Amino acid sequence: MSNALGAFHPQVVHFAIALVFAGVAFRLLSLARLAFAGPAATTLILLGTLASWAAAYTGTAAHGPVERIPGVRAQVIEHEKWGQRTRNLFAVISLIELAALVTARRQSPRAHALSVIAAVAGLAGLAAMYETAQHGGALVYSYAGGVGIRTGAVDDVNRLFVAGAYQQALQDRQAGRSDQAMQLVELAAARFPSNLELQLVAAEWTTDVKRDPASALQRLEALQIPSADTRSRVRAGLARAGALVAQGNRDGAKAVVQTLLAEFPNNRQLERRLAELAAPQP
Repeated sequence: MSNALGAFHPQVVHFAIALVFAGVAFRLLSLARLAFAGPAATTLILLGTLASWAAAYTGTAAHGPVERIPGVRAQVIEHEKWGQRTRNLFAVISLIELAALVTARRQSPRAHALSVIAAVAGLAGLAAMYETAQHGGALVYSYAGGVGIRTGAVDDVNRLFVAGAYQQALQDRQAGRSDQAMQLVELAAARFPSNLELQLVAAEWTTDVKRDPASALQRLEALQIPSADTRSRVRAGLARAGALVAQGNRDGAKAVVQTLLAEFPNNRQLERRLAELAAPQP
């Protein structure tokens, strides 16, 4: 049950953030003696506080799989600490808001002072909420704590693997580690043979990185591309042309591009490639 509730953490968090920010904004407006702003501020902050408790609860439910990722535990703990601080702070702010609302209805002379205190406390709460969100964002986007594993679905984890392997391969390639880059792409392509885009990447890199155009052509021959998938067909054709050029067969490459261009006459990518192939060689 806890893991299932953890999957709702991102949705709940966004409700909490939106509600408390709106609530504090209305509390600041109330300082200008706008009658409607005070009750609106209290209502929104109370709802935001409830949402922040739900966010903390679902976050605790979600932390298990994330915390077990090597090197992520410290970031998870820091995010949880700030989440709990923010939750507790808004619980106190809610009490101040209720007091401000009651004194305003009784037309007490302390009403304005309590509104000011509520506004200042609300701003402090927003600062804590921002810090919590910053740690959460770093956890998700810098540590992949949640990307691909939030639901635990097999397809999500598979996509995470492909994305991680591809991004690391790009870094390896840019750093001149061509062998390691190619190994990662081939590993991912072998693991997910039905991923057409991944197979096309592997074919392109076999020519460009591995310098093995013959194997690239074999990879391309083995692909089954739906006739309606124009983008993949054009990409495969261009990859085939690139492999042929690498073999020294420019005429064959031009023939491939011309055939595709006859089928897709308005494709600018094909037009540019044909122009490059037709240009005189230095």
